[in-house]
Amino acid sequence: MDYPILKTINGPEDVKKLDESQLDPLCAEIRSKLIETVSSNGGHLASNLGTVELTVALHRCFNSPDDAIIWDVSHQAYTHKLLTGRFGEFDTLRTENGISGFTRPDESEHDLFYEGHAGTSVSQAAGIAQSNKIKGNKNFAVAVIGDGSFGNGMVYEAVNNAGSQGGRLIVILNDNEMSISENVGAMARHLAVVRSKPEYYRFKAGTEKFLNRIPLVGRGLSDFLFRIKSALKRIIYKSSMVENMGFRYIGPVDGHNISNLCEAMNSAKMVNKPVLIHINTIKGKGYDFAESSPDIYHGVSQFNIFTGEPRQSGDSYSAEFSEALCEFAAKDKRICAVTAAMSIGTGLEPFFEKFPDRAYDVGIAEEHAVTFCSGLAAGGMIPVFAVYSTFLQRCADQLIHDCALQKRKMIIAIDRAGFVGEDGETHQGMFDISIMHALPNTTVYSPATYKEISRDLYNALYRDENLVAIRYPRGSVPEGLDGITSGDDYEIFGNPQSKIAVIVYGRIFFEAYKALEILGNEGIDVKIIKLNRIKPIPDEVLLAAEQCEDIFFFEESLRSGSVGEKTAAELSQRGFGGRFEHIAVNDEFVPCASIKRLTEKYGLDCDSIVNTVRKKINYEQ
Repeated sequence: MDYPILKTINGPEDVKKLDESQLDPLCAEIRSKLIETVSSNGGHLASNLGTVELTVALHRCFNSPDDAIIWDVSHQAYTHKLLTGRFGEFDTLRTENGISGFTRPDESEHDLFYEGHAGTSVSQAAGIAQSNKIKGNKNFAVAVIGDGSFGNGMVYEAVNNAGSQGGRLIVILNDNEMSISENVGAMARHLAVVRSKPEYYRFKAGTEKFLNRIPLVGRGLSDFLFRIKSALKRIIYKSSMVENMGFRYIGPVDGHNISNLCEAMNSAKMVNKPVLIHINTIKGKGYDFAESSPDIYHGVSQFNIFTGEPRQSGDSYSAEFSEALCEFAAKDKRICAVTAAMSIGTGLEPFFEKFPDRAYDVGIAEEHAVTFCSGLAAGGMIPVFAVYSTFLQRCADQLIHDCALQKRKMIIAIDRAGFVGEDGETHQGMFDISIMHALPNTTVYSPATYKEISRDLYNALYRDENLVAIRYPRGSVPEGLDGITSGDDYEIFGNPQSKIAVIVYGRIFFEAYKALEILGNEGIDVKIIKLNRIKPIPDEVLLAAEQCEDIFFFEESLRSGSVGEKTAAELSQRGFGGRFEHIAVNDEFVPCASIKRLTEKYGLDCDSIVNTVRKKINYEQ
């Protein structure tokens, strides 16, 4: 497609120059570009298709970057990228050294924050609004947040605080599924339209000024009319929580009508207090497959545009964990499954279908999920919380205080542990090991194979006490290698008497296993010590390691707080005098790139393992 209008947009100022007759064709071009690019690169499709008109309206009504537009999670900001000078490089979306699938300040002045987690936008916008207020400028801070994210506890903290602070703050609630207040009948719908028009606010402000100027009775009359209006509004609209917390409410507004959206936004700019604009959108709009299955097309891999079918399919660690959990739950009615709005991503849909009375989706509320599990455990259940590593970061306090300290019997299934690839810095699973390793009364497994997942889950359910974590990566086991391991907490491959040890865990084991054969063919006698339980480190592993002269620990994790760091400390206390070399991610955030490329970049692939061991050993010889 040629994209005749879209290719002329080099920034928000060009959006403002467009004639209204060009807006619908522009939106059609944007949707075509989104579908074309995401089908090739993967990414978030349905959420972006639903916010095309909203984004066009935002850049017509506000002056980015002076007016701060903040996208909650920012997985729906692809149109924003296209309208802020990134059309020419949009084909590089979610590729190494390309543009990110989320907002990034180092990518554009129109991206104010690195975003990747839910519930942060209102707090950030409130802070900017107060900064503008202190500096005395007239700029706006706009937070765009979905109805799913609006259930995050941090949002309510922000709304509660911001409502009492004032400032030029506008929150746009993109509602594609639920309402925050129930509006009744045709009168409510009519008044919602009226209240979104700038003329309404001009008339309202003029009337208040006129009444207030009437000597003696003016102020009282104005207050009386305000109370009458508020009472009538409560009858028609019922009560809006955000209005009770100090916000003016506008809506609901058709989120696919640019004219109505602009009227609502321009009205909000006239209100001298924080405003919430409630808009209704259709997730996946403009692409039949995404409209009919918005959850499936929320985040997708490469797919065929014409059939909607994914180009890659097959088994995965998530699916295998789900299958094992269902097998155990069929025999044990104490087992419950919990997810934070990620039942599809974590593979828990089969559990929800088979055991609905023991399945809980708490929404985007990871902190609540952990403490909720603690309550389930206190009541005699065995809760299993399946969560991406990047989102578990939000639960550090709950893991410490509500789980480990309480010695609760519960399981955290840490999905997407380690490198996740194209989602970049905000989603790499680099911190769960550091967090979990710091917790007393905690056991952590890192299986490499599907069989180990089932065995670790059994141990977590029936052998281990207190808090147990099972962490596993994104993707699947390499073909033909699932049955390669048979040990329990650890296993040794190669010559057990070798004085050279390569220690690994998780999927890096498969790289080390290939390296073992190459090194053996070169006459370098090496053994692999494969960890399955990484906390506490098995005593037998430490005993086997301290007999070695050279230890190479390869780890898909940050170095700080890692398993390798802990192993080195334990061996040092035992008097180990050999060489210990630790290959891990240094003090940095891992960028966007394929998992294969990241494994190579950080020296964790087969060739890097071979070269690291070969150079050190040959140098000594």
